[in-house]
Parts: sequence; structure tokens; C-alpha cells
Amino acid sequence: MEVFLFDLDGTLLPMDNDLFIEIYFKGVVTKLYPYGIDSKNFLDTIKEGIMAMIKNDGSMTNEDRFWDTVISLHGNKARDLEPVFIDYYRNEFQEARKSTKTNPLAKDCISLLKSKGYRIILATNPLFPSVATYNRIKWAGLEPEDFELITTFDNSSYCKPNIRYYEEIIAKQELQADKCIMVGNNVNEDMIVETVGLDTFLLTDCLINPDNKDISQYKNGSIDELYQFIKNLPIIS
Repeated sequence: MEVFLFDLDGTLLPMDNDLFIEIYFKGVVTKLYPYGIDSKNFLDTIKEGIMAMIKNDGSMTNEDRFWDTVISLHGNKARDLEPVFIDYYRNEFQEARKSTKTNPLAKDCISLLKSKGYRIILATNPLFPSVATYNRIKWAGLEPEDFELITTFDNSSYCKPNIRYYEEIIAKQELQADKCIMVGNNVNEDMIVETVGLDTFLLTDCLINPDNKDISQYKNGSIDELYQFIKNLPIIS
């Protein structure tokens, strides 16, 4: 293998997903309050926008799909709120860090892979703008520059678990599937890559397995075990 694809939330960044969502939505509602918006109604709209991105068919970016949905429900003036959202992600969004913790081994894994010559892609579900994703990367003790590609809602046209999300990455970066491995914590969203020929490593520290699938079919283990796996890989350049 030559290329590692990493999930972020729950993988490189340990996270209490329920707490993250709670803080995130509460923060958005609070941010919008001074603008005289019906917060509950607009929160429902945001959720619909997220679902629209998850179901995106590739005909537009996830960013455009999100705002297309919002505008369809609230009119063209709704996009005037875009700077407010970006400001939220730059500032109040930092509160959501309380739902995460930094594991130094995440940085160690990335550093070791880079030193051995492996390409590294951050294959995080592209539901957020780059400013929000870059913040979460830094919460993990990493830097955006650690990755040759970071999927965000403005550069992606599909979402997990749609296999076309991964096919888009493969095409964009001119990868060979059989030379790639996906590291993630979500059985349904991350391990689906095996259907297009990628190898897999299921991280179990923050395991998400809603269908209670047998995970013994995948290489799996804690981040400590992932680090040992990386240590045993050959140097390729």
C-alpha cells in the first residue's frame, strides 16, 4: 500500500458524538438569535440541508446542495446568513472541542507515515466548510498541511456512506484502489471502501457499529495497535 485515507471524528480525533451534536446545534441557534430568526424552524432547515448533502448525487458540490436546500425553504435572502455561519465556525464552534480529546498517538501515526513516504488523505465526511474541518484537525494535534487532500463541503459532491464519495477521491488524486487503506471508526461509513478494492483498518476506540456487524473480517484495534501496524510497514521512499 502507498496511500492512507483517514477519517477524522472518532478516529484521529476521539469524540463523544452525541455531545458534539448537542453543543454544535445549541451554538448555531445562539448565533442566529440576534438576527431575528425562528431558531427552531431554522435548525430544522439546517438538518434538512445536512440530509440533502448526505443524499447528494454529484451534480453540484455539497456546499451548493446545502444552500440550495436552505434557499428553497427560506428564499434567496437566506444565503445572506453565510458570513454568520463562517463566523460561528471561526469562533463559537470552538466550544464543541469539549466533546473531543487529543490523543498524542494520532500525531505519532501521521508523523511516522510521512517519514516512511506514505501519502495521507483526510477522508472526513464533507458536511462542513474548510474552516470547521481545519479547526477539528487542530483539536487532534495535527495541521491541515499534514494531508495532501482534506474533503470539505466545498470540494466534494458526495458524502459517506455513498461509495461515490470514495470514488471521487480516487479519481481526483489519481489513486489505485488496491494501493490504498482506509482507517476509520464507523463500520458502515468507512469500511464500505472494501467494495471498491481498498484495504481497511477499523479503529475501535470510538467504534460506531449501528448494525452490530461482525468486525473480525477487518483489521481492527485501538490506536495503539494502529501505531504498531504502521511501525511494521516498510519505508517506501
